Amino acid sequence: MSAGLAIPAASGSIVDPVRALQHALYRAAKADPGRRFHALRDKIFRRDVLWRAWVAVRRNDGAPGIDKTTLDRVEQYGVVRLLDELASELRDGSYRPLPARRVFIPKPGSSELRPLSIPSVRDRIVQAAVKIVLEPVFEADMLSCSFGFRPKRSAHDALQVLIEESARGRRWVVETDIANCFSAIPHKELMQAVEERVCDQAVLKLLRVMLRAGVMEHGLVRREVTGSPQGGVISPSLCNVYLHRLDRQWSTREHGVLVRYADDALVMCKSREQAEAALQRLRQLLAELGLQPKEAKTRIVHLQVGGEGVDFLGFHHRLVTSRPHDGRRPFTFLARWPANKAMQHARDRIRELTARRRLLLPVEVIVQDVNTFLRGWAGYFRYGHSAQRFSKIRQYVRMRIALWLSKRYRRSRHFGRWALLRFTSNEFGLIRLYGIVVQPRAGKPWRDKPNAGGERRR
Repeated sequence: MSAGLAIPAASGSIVDPVRALQHALYRAAKADPGRRFHALRDKIFRRDVLWRAWVAVRRNDGAPGIDKTTLDRVEQYGVVRLLDELASELRDGSYRPLPARRVFIPKPGSSELRPLSIPSVRDRIVQAAVKIVLEPVFEADMLSCSFGFRPKRSAHDALQVLIEESARGRRWVVETDIANCFSAIPHKELMQAVEERVCDQAVLKLLRVMLRAGVMEHGLVRREVTGSPQGGVISPSLCNVYLHRLDRQWSTREHGVLVRYADDALVMCKSREQAEAALQRLRQLLAELGLQPKEAKTRIVHLQVGGEGVDFLGFHHRLVTSRPHDGRRPFTFLARWPANKAMQHARDRIRELTARRRLLLPVEVIVQDVNTFLRGWAGYFRYGHSAQRFSKIRQYVRMRIALWLSKRYRRSRHFGRWALLRFTSNEFGLIRLYGIVVQPRAGKPWRDKPNAGGERRR
């Protein structure tokens, strides 16, 4: 299939046509900040773009939409056949998305439920194709304070800003998040933000029908005039496009350093007065966008030794003083470790994987599933001072597997602990969480970055 092939360039290098398209759009948008793109429609239904969109959707897996079509059924039907149909509908303007399927999932570490909208597979492919084409155009405008759902940016990049700004003396923190951000963004104002860069009417019409597709809940379709359904492929990108209006009006000199990860926001300030002014400015800017901060999660915190800390992106941050070591004087730094909600989420997931309903599975399968979760969880939280909390999770895992063994063989808990240690020499292959913690240092990146010469710093 042509979409899966790379075209050899004259120089002998391999050119990815989709990446080349994205680079061209990014360079054009970067070179002319006032340019509005009028010829994007034909790029969305390009076969290679649709194929790349399918690959992204397949990689992310996911549940079926209201049409109950699974990814496996699409492969049985024929991916090429489906992409040809989508290309034809996009080309003649007859494409219409189905309403998304509404489900509610528990928020990690909380009893609250988060509404999630699941589009059909075909609609996820179209959304991914639109994202492929539009993302580089808007990425050219995005500012350094925004980290969520952006290429080559991660939560750890946002967390590094806290370490560095704390070392520079910004220890008054405004923490908040935007209340119901994905469901509260007004469609009219969102489309105005998109139209600042895109004037292709066919693309704008496509975005409007996506926003108006609605969600199906309890058999009824609801079509709102606000919101980009959380769970849609393109929703995080549209959220960034809209909240870019906040970013570009923010004054670091006047109100401190803003760090925004999608709808989670934090401001590092040098004084309480600046923090209070920053919070007032945040409220004002959000009100202008038709949004508001979540009051229960909005507060001003002074980072000081012995004081309280702040939670951000799963980590708890607190100012601590190092212990004297080898004659070195103690110093103050911002430490971080998994927040209580993150710990509770880990325990909940481990308890689910070792539940009674899974007693008929082999113990090796249980351990393998637990290991898969722990690798991902520890892989995120290893960039922190997390050794003690890793130890707690490790002990909790051992207790849960021992309890599972005792139930499996209808014996006492003592038998479960004995079996975990005696049945095999490595506790059935259960991974260890020791010796993998990387401590971030003030002024140092969380990962090595290439220097001007392309080499990595040591």
